[in-house]
Formats: sequence, structure tokens, C-alpha cells
Amino acid sequence: MPYPRSALTPEERLLLHRHPHVKMLFGSGGTLVLVTALAAWLLTWVQGQVPRPSWGTAALVAAGVVWLVVLVWFLVRLLAWSTTHFVVTDRRVMYRHGILTRTGIDIPLLRINSVQFEHGLVDRVLRTGTLMIESASDDPLSFADIPRVEEVHTLLYSAVHDSLDGDDDDEPGAAPRA
Repeated sequence: MPYPRSALTPEERLLLHRHPHVKMLFGSGGTLVLVTALAAWLLTWVQGQVPRPSWGTAALVAAGVVWLVVLVWFLVRLLAWSTTHFVVTDRRVMYRHGILTRTGIDIPLLRINSVQFEHGLVDRVLRTGTLMIESASDDPLSFADIPRVEEVHTLLYSAVHDSLDGDDDDEPGAAPRA
């Protein structure tokens, strides 16, 4: 899903839009698969008992409640993933996240001092990592689970470099303004 054009200024050009890496969903998704398998096994096992034990119905209800809680947890994580946006334009870096309460930060490219990334072995295999941006007046900001973090780093460095080259509006060869 592309980032909404209404969030950009008319002259602003979108360079990159990413959601966090899907590894953000691995824990809740794996738990959902495991709990589903255990609930199915319990259902099959209890149904196979003749006569049905008195605790069987209580166990099935408990398993259903646990499964429902894990399903809701997974759906909340999925919604959080889909509503988190990392956006780079030709003027700024934007990060938006949140479901009920939205939070966002904009960093003008002209204010960026340095861009770094880090990723361990698992992140390298999954082609993701953490991007750190140091701006002119703030502590470095970290953005975790950025897909293809090295490409994003290169693009962002290039965009910062291009914005610094084109930050004056003077004609070529014109005398600087006082």
C-alpha cells in the first residue's frame, strides 16, 4: 500500500516507502500456529475419549479462550505492522506508527548529520536491520526492522547529499547574497 499523497507537499517527491520487516510478526504468528496446532490436537484427543471425560469440555473451552487471545494478539500486531510507515522523500524522512494514537516524526534532509545502520547475522539473512539517523539538534533516532536497510542507507545518504548540493537557489555563477 503506497503512502498517501495527501501527507506530502505538492512539490515533494516520494523516494521510498517501507513498512517494518515482517519479522515483526514472527513471534505472534509462530505462537498462533503453535496454539492452533495444540488446540486441534486437544480437540481430536478429547473427542476420541469414550466416554468423554468431565474435564474435556472445560479443557476445550480453555483452549478456545487461549487460542482467541493469541489470535487477537496476532491481529493487533498485524495492524500495527500495516500502520507503521518509514518514508523518505526528496525533502524529509518521515516515520509514522500507531493504531489508535498515531505518532510521527519528520526529519528534514538538510538537518541530517549522519546515517548509520546495523544488522546482526539473523538480520543479514533476512535483509533487515536498524537505521540510525543523527540530526542537527537531537540524539540519534533508531528505526528498527527496516527492510533492505543497506539500500535505504545508501538512498538516504544520496538524498542528503543531493539536498545539500541544491540547497541554494542562486543561479550558477551568480554572486552570493549578503
